[in-house]
Amino acid sequence: MCGYASEGAPATEEDLMVQFRSATKDLSSEDRVAKIYTSGSFLDPAEVPEPVNSQILDGLAAAGVEKLVIESRPEYVTGERVEASVARIRTEVAMGLETSSDLVRDHSICKGFSFEEFKAAAKTVHLGGGSVKTYLLLKPPFLSEGVAISDALRSARDAAPHSDVLSLNLSNIQRGTLQERMWMQGDYRPPWLWSAVEVLKNVTFMPIICDPVAAGTRRGPHNCGRCDEAVAKAIREHALSQDVGVFEELDCGCRAAWEKVVELEDYSFGAPLF
Repeated sequence: MCGYASEGAPATEEDLMVQFRSATKDLSSEDRVAKIYTSGSFLDPAEVPEPVNSQILDGLAAAGVEKLVIESRPEYVTGERVEASVARIRTEVAMGLETSSDLVRDHSICKGFSFEEFKAAAKTVHLGGGSVKTYLLLKPPFLSEGVAISDALRSARDAAPHSDVLSLNLSNIQRGTLQERMWMQGDYRPPWLWSAVEVLKNVTFMPIICDPVAAGTRRGPHNCGRCDEAVAKAIREHALSQDVGVFEELDCGCRAAWEKVVELEDYSFGAPLF
């Protein structure tokens, strides 16, 4: 479902530093948190070579940034790399677990690592003095709406002991992907926003954030069109407040249709794949 593979381009160490300097030229004393989202792995030395990694960390620390959020796959998380970052700046490592089910991660998402490997990487981050943000994916391909909700809730419970914050990402249709072909053939629908609300309302045991990218569009998570803006706004408010009360006043006629989808979709699927 990920379209980033077709968008990447080779970058030299000089290219990376030019991008970094351009992105940080307007840093002010009020900018206390920096997020480096590479759509890859900041801790991968083949992607971000060690000299560049060090220069970026030193530059952010010198600018007075108090917290850094980076992304990495588990296999690139080592004690040495975590400690080198934490020694300069408080560091949060975000990892795309997506689901705690190895079956779903292997066959529906093709992620290429196990839940045990994620747990080991999270332990390494914590031992090195960093914190862990865990990405969960709502409704990868081949999951019905109801199974996707159950998978996200189970994954949140499983990931909680190894995480400091959860981030629920809602699947959307990216170009050039298998999921796009399925969607064009009528074999896949992006998740309902009601499904995200259901997950967020039931994860009250730890912080969970969600920013519904492309909400209300055909390719993004959506309901009926009439309530999309209000529901997406409530989801973003919840990310800031962690108050499930923001969902109490939400209602729309399409909610009954969503409930029927959750109840009956597996019958049209046949036996659930996962």
